[in-house]
Amino acid sequence: MTAHTTTPSRSRRRRRGATHASGRRRGTGRVWAGAVALAVLGAAGFAAAEWVPPADGKAGTDAGRKATPDRSATPTPTTDARSTQRAKPAPAPSRTPTSTPTIPATGPGTFVTAPGGSPKAGDGKTLRYRVEVETGLDLSPADVAEQVDRVLADPRGWTADGSSAFQRISSGAADFVVKVATPGTVDTICATQGLDTGGEYNCSVNQNVMVNLKRWELATQYYADDVRSYRALIINHEVGHFLHHGHVTCPGPGKPAPAMMQQIKGLKGCVPNVWPYDAEGRLVTGPAVP
Repeated sequence: MTAHTTTPSRSRRRRRGATHASGRRRGTGRVWAGAVALAVLGAAGFAAAEWVPPADGKAGTDAGRKATPDRSATPTPTTDARSTQRAKPAPAPSRTPTSTPTIPATGPGTFVTAPGGSPKAGDGKTLRYRVEVETGLDLSPADVAEQVDRVLADPRGWTADGSSAFQRISSGAADFVVKVATPGTVDTICATQGLDTGGEYNCSVNQNVMVNLKRWELATQYYADDVRSYRALIINHEVGHFLHHGHVTCPGPGKPAPAMMQQIKGLKGCVPNVWPYDAEGRLVTGPAVP
């Protein structure tokens, strides 16, 4: 007996018909379910991606790509990114030329030595020096020392005479000591040699090159916009006294004021200058005065 010669019974035909009919109903249900699912997913996709119809009205594949967030675009900062930005410290404000530092009238008369040292500057006899700042001042001894080092090593300074050389030390015997101190302390030390600095001036007595804090911070009217240059003038003038140079005055109207001129008392027609020598190695001087 073979399967193809067998005549199907009525009951079998009914079962096949029933199976075929149920298959049509299931297929139709799947189509409707799929359509509903696509509609729901499409609406959800548009809402999640905040989709905007393309300007050219195209749909299909292009619209599908637009429904996906563009990762190449600049992202909106996350909470972490904003937190990182807030965590960045603001730069510390620097002192402006118009700010006025506090100048104590007097101090304890004790000093802090600047650490380290400097190379020898100049070809003459080496003069060793220390840099000290009065205790309690709002000055960095290291910063003050760095400024003094630059002044004494400058080729327009006293090394240009060919007989003087300078080297800073922080311990051991020194030939002279540059001290930045309050006006009261400067007055006290300068008075030991009969000098009256009146709370305003600097002096050089024995081994002490005394720098008045008021002049270091405020300069004078002629150097109000260039305080660091006036600091160079203080160092050159008082170290010049240590080297036995006396006061001179203005050599003539329009000429550079000598470093050994008391410029704080007026320029007398000269123009500001803080260096003992000019760029050509010539001494800047004038008529001697008491």
